[in-house]
Amino acid sequence: MAKRQLHLGAILEGVGADHHSWLDPDLPGDASIDINWYIEHARLAEAAKFDLVFIVDSPYITPETAPHFLNRLEPLTLLSAVAASTSRIGLVGTLTTSYWEPYNVARQFGSLDHISRGRAGWNVVTTGLEGAALNYGRDAHFEHGVRYARAREFVEVVQGLWDSYEDDAFPRDRASGVFLDKSKQHRLDHKGAHFSVAGPLALGRSRQGQPVIFQAGDSSEGRALGAAIAEGTFAASQDFESGRAYYADLKAQAAALGRNPDHIVVMPGLVPTIAETDEEARAIADAAQGALSVEKLLTQVGRLFNYHDFSKYDLDAPFPDLSGVTLNSYKGGAERVIRVAAEEKLTLRQAAYRFGQWTSPFVGSPETIANEIERWFVGRAADGFNLRVTRPRDFALFREKVVPILQERGLFRRDYAHDTLRGHLGLPVPEHRHVQPPVAIAAE
Repeated sequence: MAKRQLHLGAILEGVGADHHSWLDPDLPGDASIDINWYIEHARLAEAAKFDLVFIVDSPYITPETAPHFLNRLEPLTLLSAVAASTSRIGLVGTLTTSYWEPYNVARQFGSLDHISRGRAGWNVVTTGLEGAALNYGRDAHFEHGVRYARAREFVEVVQGLWDSYEDDAFPRDRASGVFLDKSKQHRLDHKGAHFSVAGPLALGRSRQGQPVIFQAGDSSEGRALGAAIAEGTFAASQDFESGRAYYADLKAQAAALGRNPDHIVVMPGLVPTIAETDEEARAIADAAQGALSVEKLLTQVGRLFNYHDFSKYDLDAPFPDLSGVTLNSYKGGAERVIRVAAEEKLTLRQAAYRFGQWTSPFVGSPETIANEIERWFVGRAADGFNLRVTRPRDFALFREKVVPILQERGLFRRDYAHDTLRGHLGLPVPEHRHVQPPVAIAAE
């Protein structure tokens, strides 16, 4: 059995998914719409041998939305340009199953997979913000349970379309004049509760068979979907114990469905604070937290509740009763806020500082950061991490100081051994649904 290997992704977030990173004088103010910024950082991640770059997305904004989300490039267009400027690193983009059609998504990600020669991944989301419905001709957002049932069927249809052609369907034999072996083209003819799609898709399979499926839901429905379809998850674990609990639960659910749990790569988000010493790093983290505006933090908490307005409540009163507020948004995150606030008797101000920013246990010297990464990896709280990339100094410190320590310990690769995203992640090429695998003949 191959030795288990740590995986690293880079979430390229331009001017930042918070309200303060954009103030960094070394970060271009237009980074979120500058393709050269993305190409530069993808190349830096590739030089450091990262598994992938990751592009998040959402189809709804308000004036209070964080800077990166206000003005950013569409993921598939962006990643196609990055694909032409890199050669090994994986390319993962977010696209919602609630407001697209399976045929379009199959064609778009299938095309990215060919353009990149087998490096594409699709982060499947159902869209948390209810306001997105109004951008797509609907009066109301899909109910939470319906979103996840729709997503399950959506992915099944897309994967079926990706198998429209067998790998040897195109002989392209000029002598005989045969371009296509018609017996190896397959209609899908799907008719389900949410979609009706005939197929076939006008595109064959790529070098890695199919793009890798990622997923990021943390509600009970989200975890069930991840256990069923995901090959990688963008986990929202805030600490080691919650990371271990999520990891064990997801993999157990996958095993119960007959899946190999090792074929789901769990990669929580990572926002480290790195300095020469632990004391210096802690001082930087404390200063950054103290400089945050509670009003901005409340906006971030409100986003979990479909941008609920928390400014109308007393900051120093107990966290408000939200029993009348819809949770048909980021349900898993919203439920966690309500639960923890009740258990720990938090005031609204305390909840703002607790949940309005990404709180990270990764604070310290490069060695301390490496130690904590190793603890999560060895302790089965993660198979790897997705590093949030905005401020140039922070990304440089991680690449130049932390990655070499992980390499010296044999946890992370020194060079690529593969040239597809599946290869990097240790995932198998999916069997083609229309081709019977060869039968092994036992030796006499």
